[in-house]
Amino acid sequence: MVEFIESKLVRLRKEVDEMWELVRTQIDKSGNAVQNLNREDAQTVIVREKHVNAFELKIDSDIEDIIALYSPVAVDLRLVLAMLKINSNLERIGDFAEGIARFVIHCPEPLNEALMERLQLKTMFTTVLDMLDMAKRALDEENPDLATSVLAKDNLLDDINSAVTPILADYLGEHPDDRLTCLNLVSVFRKLERAGDHITNMAEEIIFFVNAKVLKHQGNTDEHYI
Repeated sequence: MVEFIESKLVRLRKEVDEMWELVRTQIDKSGNAVQNLNREDAQTVIVREKHVNAFELKIDSDIEDIIALYSPVAVDLRLVLAMLKINSNLERIGDFAEGIARFVIHCPEPLNEALMERLQLKTMFTTVLDMLDMAKRALDEENPDLATSVLAKDNLLDDINSAVTPILADYLGEHPDDRLTCLNLVSVFRKLERAGDHITNMAEEIIFFVNAKVLKHQGNTDEHYI
């Protein structure tokens, strides 16, 4: 029984690795699509979203089988539960990548480079990718300290996102014809900020798996241990 569950957990981790890489590619391509108005990359992201959704369902099904057939306990149970929630968060990040790609498809012309620099769009995408990579390393190395460092990087995304609306308001004062594009651009930044929140959720699940420490709602409740 022990050998069987170990092999199933190894397979589960491999599937989550593949899902992670797929979603990372989606974010990367959506970033290139926005910054270069590359509609081909945007279309690729939209098409691949079906693959992301199918992969999520496959991993969910495998997790259900592991729980039903092997009744994992202790660290094995924490791993399975963490993988279940990480899988769900990855699928949501994939949704955000698709939403950004759809913005590109409907964007009439390349975005103003000076405006994008002021908004720190490139930094926003780079930070999301860095957080994904750090969280992945934290999982691979079972390193709670690295997972904790992911939480701190999310503050940068929050700061950039909060500055978007006033910057765009100033820009619209001189370019009123761009109001629809600017309105949709707010949504792009919001999606990236939300992607950061979901990566933070994944980092918390990694800490839960490794240390049995629950960080969710930490500001409202005491820590709990499992």
